[in-house]
Amino acid sequence: MSMRYVLTTAGLLAAALSMPIAASAQSSPASASGVVPGPAATAAPIELAGVKYDGTVEVAGQKLQLNGAGIRYKAIFKVYTAGLYMNAKATSPEAVLANTGPKRMHIQMLRDIDGEELGKLFTKGMEQNATREEFGRSIVGVLRMSEIFVQKKKLKTGESFGVDYIPGTGTVVFVNGQLIPGEPIKGEDFFNVLLKIWLGKSPADSDLKVALLGGGKAAPASNRNAAGSSR
Repeated sequence: MSMRYVLTTAGLLAAALSMPIAASAQSSPASASGVVPGPAATAAPIELAGVKYDGTVEVAGQKLQLNGAGIRYKAIFKVYTAGLYMNAKATSPEAVLANTGPKRMHIQMLRDIDGEELGKLFTKGMEQNATREEFGRSIVGVLRMSEIFVQKKKLKTGESFGVDYIPGTGTVVFVNGQLIPGEPIKGEDFFNVLLKIWLGKSPADSDLKVALLGGGKAAPASNRNAAGSSR
């Protein structure tokens, strides 16, 4: 796979990260750092478009809580649900990225999506939100994610993929609950660069960013296009 391909601007799905309906886990007021202290067992489950996000999951032997979840829209069409799990509630991007514990990002499709285009779109989002140095350090992971989606060819309605960060191991990818074979993507840099697609300075959509941080309200239907990113 050439670097020229990896850095190609997304076409078909460029607007797929348009508008989410935000939903958030129940939480306590945040501290000044954006981290809410307390055990991970306090989050409430959330159901979005028939997709249930449990309040807690286990990753690498640790119980993680649902930090926030939302629905992605393209115009009036539901595209996917997304949920972020962490070992402590975080209400700011800085707090999420500074947390060195295990994390999980889970996405479930509400529409069919071409795998190759999804890989391009994710690459575009990472490149736009990372510094040149961060992106360079993450290039092995960027190539790996692109290859996974090219091989998958299409993610159909009801299918899912998840990305787990495991301290000391790296990042692993699941498709429909099945671990993708191969070595984990080493280091924490790649997972944080991936999260910046949704939580970075130029997020795919500002409303979904708020939703994954556990807060916010749904944008009115008439304002969805205005609120969404042009990507």
